Amino acid sequence: MFVEITAPARSAPSAPLRRRRPGSVAPYLYLAPGLVLLGIWVYRPLAQTAQLSFYSWNLLPTSPMVSAGLGNYTRLFTLPEFGESIGRTIVLVLGLLPFTVVVPVVVGLLARRVRGRTAVLYQTLVFAPLLIAPVAGAAVWQWLLDPRAGAINQVLGTTTNWLQEPGPAQLAIVVITGWHVLGFAVLVVAAGLAGINDDYSHAAAIDGATRGQITRWITLPMLSPTLVFLVLMTVLLSAQWSFPLIDTLTKGGPAGSTTNVYYLLWDYGFHSFDAGLGAAAGVIFFAGFGVLAAGLVWLSERVAFHDN
Repeated sequence: MFVEITAPARSAPSAPLRRRRPGSVAPYLYLAPGLVLLGIWVYRPLAQTAQLSFYSWNLLPTSPMVSAGLGNYTRLFTLPEFGESIGRTIVLVLGLLPFTVVVPVVVGLLARRVRGRTAVLYQTLVFAPLLIAPVAGAAVWQWLLDPRAGAINQVLGTTTNWLQEPGPAQLAIVVITGWHVLGFAVLVVAAGLAGINDDYSHAAAIDGATRGQITRWITLPMLSPTLVFLVLMTVLLSAQWSFPLIDTLTKGGPAGSTTNVYYLLWDYGFHSFDAGLGAAAGVIFFAGFGVLAAGLVWLSERVAFHDN
């Protein structure tokens, strides 16, 4: 005899409870002040610059802003100094690369062999230019480069007017800027070298590798992400680094030979009082440097992935 028993009704499955992790909100709270300030001081002025590039305005509060459409961009590409400033910026970047990449690597490798008090003195001499204000350093360099009583001409035995001739003036700006940023670059390279595990070089030395081979095939490849970062900083900030020196020593001259893109923007805005033209140039330079930065960041990631 079989007795039929009705199966109990199944209750609908309850939705799984999502447990919020205790620290999931905390990172955003820490980032919030920085993001707010970034929006206020970076992205809001950037949006205002893009808007201003479509207007004609002489920076006077009593003067109205007149819509210019794409006129500022069209006029900008017809000005010869615009293309010339780009060329001078490229020359400046190429001239600074030895000071931000080559010399810091050599100094960083040599500094690893220095010990004791000598290492402290060595580091102080390298980092000292980084602590000097650019305007104060420019005043000293102006005295050193004096064509009559300057120490540079006395040492070289020449009478070159370093700040009043196009070629020497451009060379002087490159050297002085490189002298100022050398300490920063050496600091970055030293940090990169400190992050390299010594076990690799010790293992290579046991296998019979020389010091030069260890540097060439182990140290430099593992330091490549740091070097790409320095190249990125040089490309993006070289014109900004040189601005106080140019404004103090040459005023963009002689004959515009030291006017790079950063100084050109300042000249359009505060010498010519053409805010719309300066804003249009700023938008173009921002887009161009953004593309270069994206390419260098991609290269840095590829190099870091290859090293890992």
